Amino acid sequence: MRDATRWEAALRQAPDILRAELWTTRRDPLPRNRWLNWLPHAHLVLLAVLLGIWDMNLQQHAMDPAPGGVTLLVVAQTAAPVLALTRPAAAWWLSTVALMLSVALTSSHFGAPWPWNGGELALHTLVLLLLSLRVRPVAAATALGVSLLTGLGALAPGGIPHAPTLWVGIAAYATATVIGASLRAARVSRTRLVQQEELTAEERARRALLEERGRIARELHDVVAHHMSVISIQAQVAPHLVENPSPELRENLAGIRQNAVDALTELRRVLGVLRGDGAAGDAAAGVRHAPQPTLDRLGELLANVRATGLDVTSETVGEARPLSPGTELSAYRIVQEALSNAMRHAPGAPAAVAIHYQADGLTVRITNAAATRPAGRVPPGTAREPGHGLLGMRERTAMLGGELAAGPTPDGGWDVTATLPAPLLSTIQTKDGS
Repeated sequence: MRDATRWEAALRQAPDILRAELWTTRRDPLPRNRWLNWLPHAHLVLLAVLLGIWDMNLQQHAMDPAPGGVTLLVVAQTAAPVLALTRPAAAWWLSTVALMLSVALTSSHFGAPWPWNGGELALHTLVLLLLSLRVRPVAAATALGVSLLTGLGALAPGGIPHAPTLWVGIAAYATATVIGASLRAARVSRTRLVQQEELTAEERARRALLEERGRIARELHDVVAHHMSVISIQAQVAPHLVENPSPELRENLAGIRQNAVDALTELRRVLGVLRGDGAAGDAAAGVRHAPQPTLDRLGELLANVRATGLDVTSETVGEARPLSPGTELSAYRIVQEALSNAMRHAPGAPAAVAIHYQADGLTVRITNAAATRPAGRVPPGTAREPGHGLLGMRERTAMLGGELAAGPTPDGGWDVTATLPAPLLSTIQTKDGS
């Protein structure tokens, strides 16, 4: 049933396709094709000229001399393949009409039906090939049928002599059409495949971005939940720290506590949505209930990395100071991801981690030299399985309003530098009013 419906739809569309593909003079340059790249346009023009000369010699030899009208038709047939390089439909019409008139003139000259000669066959075959490379199969098949009927119609009044020549023409036209249509189908398939690969790559990148953002949001949930819990506890304890608190103060503090509790409830619901199926691995590994790491645990991370055989050094510049939980978490994860990438893509290469504390920011830099062994996987249990490499680092840096620079070094290694805004906590607390 579906096949019948499909055929009916194709038949209904056929007139529109033929009108758009054949009844037009629009410009349609010859597409690049690996089977035709060895035959540039200049060679095609030269081939058409040589075939035209051959056609003219055959006509002169047969008629001795050929009428002027035949000469003009030979010129038109020779020009058709050249025109087909840019306007295949118009070239096919020109060649078909010239072929029909040529057969009619030669037949009237001899007083009997006269077949196509080799030059005419070759020129029109070339036009059909160039046309089939550009138009849809239904249009190519129609052009083939019209070409054959035109020749047969010119010969029909007096019978069809020289059957071998006629069969050669039919075979040549059909072969050229099939080859052209096949090459076009292959080109269309490759184009669609490339487009599909581009769409797949875009979808994969979009999915990776969403997954990374979801993972970052799940990690930040613990930080936000901690602050909301502290607010709730402080609001509950505050009335007991004031002698004879007024009813208005008690009411306001109770409202603050209730809002904090409600916010925690909504955060848990949001976390459930964010986790979904993608957090199954995290839950199995106990990540769901583990506290989020900070720079205080950087030494533990480096020890685990050194245990895998990676030579990594660390340096801290400036006076270490407390940072906001989000900044601490992002800095730790950037170091972790960069070291994981170094182990994966540059095994055996020494790495260095530098933490620079500034008055209003934090700079994290991870560098590694060129690999000394073939790249492989990170040994399980030594470092966190990576999210999406640089994508995750960029998202964490952008979330804080910082900047990330990553790229190769002159010695063949890799460098990752993240600059994170990190104002003093006293400044943050003053802005919050606490």
